Amino acid sequence: MSQSPFLKRQALQLRPDPTRVIVRPFKPATEPRDLNPTDKTRANHIVERVLALDAETADRQLADVLENFLGRHRNLLQIFETRAAEMEEALADHAVFTQVQRQLAGAYFLNEYSFEASALFNPSIVPHPDQSGTPEGSLRFILSLRAVGEGHVSSLTFRSGLIAADGTVTIDPTARLASSPDLVKLTSGAGGDEIDVTFAAGQDLSERVIFPVTEAQSNGIEDARFVHFSNAGETIYYATYTAYSGRAIRSELIETSDFVSFRLSTLKGSAARNKGMALFPRKIGGRYAMIARQDNENLYLIFSEDLQTWDGGQPILKPRYPWEFVQIGNCGSPIELDVGWLLLTHGVGPLRKYSIGAALLDKNDPSKVLGRLREPLLRPDPSEREGYVPNVVYTCGAMRHQDKIIFPYAVSDSYCNFATIEIASLIAAMDRSA
Repeated sequence: MSQSPFLKRQALQLRPDPTRVIVRPFKPATEPRDLNPTDKTRANHIVERVLALDAETADRQLADVLENFLGRHRNLLQIFETRAAEMEEALADHAVFTQVQRQLAGAYFLNEYSFEASALFNPSIVPHPDQSGTPEGSLRFILSLRAVGEGHVSSLTFRSGLIAADGTVTIDPTARLASSPDLVKLTSGAGGDEIDVTFAAGQDLSERVIFPVTEAQSNGIEDARFVHFSNAGETIYYATYTAYSGRAIRSELIETSDFVSFRLSTLKGSAARNKGMALFPRKIGGRYAMIARQDNENLYLIFSEDLQTWDGGQPILKPRYPWEFVQIGNCGSPIELDVGWLLLTHGVGPLRKYSIGAALLDKNDPSKVLGRLREPLLRPDPSEREGYVPNVVYTCGAMRHQDKIIFPYAVSDSYCNFATIEIASLIAAMDRSA
């Protein structure tokens, strides 16, 4: 049996689309590291060759570039100009560019990147900040997704959609174009990084792609767990995610109120040195609270006074059933119900098969486990076990809508499916001796 009787799969899939591309800097070097002397020499050779072109040849070459790429990106000529300006610090003194030379030089220091060519997975879901015009009994939502392209570099992308009164999920059409945000501020120091980025307000949500900016993120922004955080009536969304440099990982935090402007910052403390942190949607006892797994095996409850520093923690869930003997982790932020906090979990079993389970935590004291599923809520279906990483179902966050849990999940680190869960039946199925 691959699923619980109270879980209903929907006939809806989100699959990666290799035709969706963004423009990324090319130095020439592997982003985002700085240029070494060899890179700078190569960059200056490129500029020398551009400057050596006669005006007619340069015009013709730029026209050819535009013919090939203009319809694939917004404001492409401005992107070329900006990129040329960014490269000046690496260039030796050179003749003043004409506008055509500057745009052409900028084009040589860019490349297209198919950001979801390989995979589109590990979703989380939150209510949309704008519910205007939503039919009665329905709810608009935002879905965050981990996109993976060439070199297994992960970025963060989004979709929007609607949950109907009966729990049916539909996804809005995906925009043809995609783009990275403008970097507003980058501050780095011994305590980590703080990054402010913003998109053009008129861009469709599905156009927005947050790509790695810092060295710590250079191989990926992975597995964002978004949550709508209650803070004295203020609309605010947080997401914890894993920054991966290719050698090391650390937990970082995204903050946004509108999914247009975002702040990304480094989390501090001993509990932030691993992955898989998930923030409760409100303070508990006047403190911020997280579910985390700092020992790679068990789930801990940890608290913070300031949202940025996370130390210590109390183990509350350990592997207990055969399908989770290797390790357990969270599958997104706890969901508040009348009877307690619903925590979706993942368990790793034989042959590193990932299944999804659930536990119920006390509402006032989440260190108390009130119940736990003996059997997985969802296992990889025979039709879902093939992909980039076989035998895995996974989610980074579900959401309550009326009497159901809306449950997007990833299949074998490749694409996404959707399901709904009847809350009452789920709670009734839990082992209360857990």
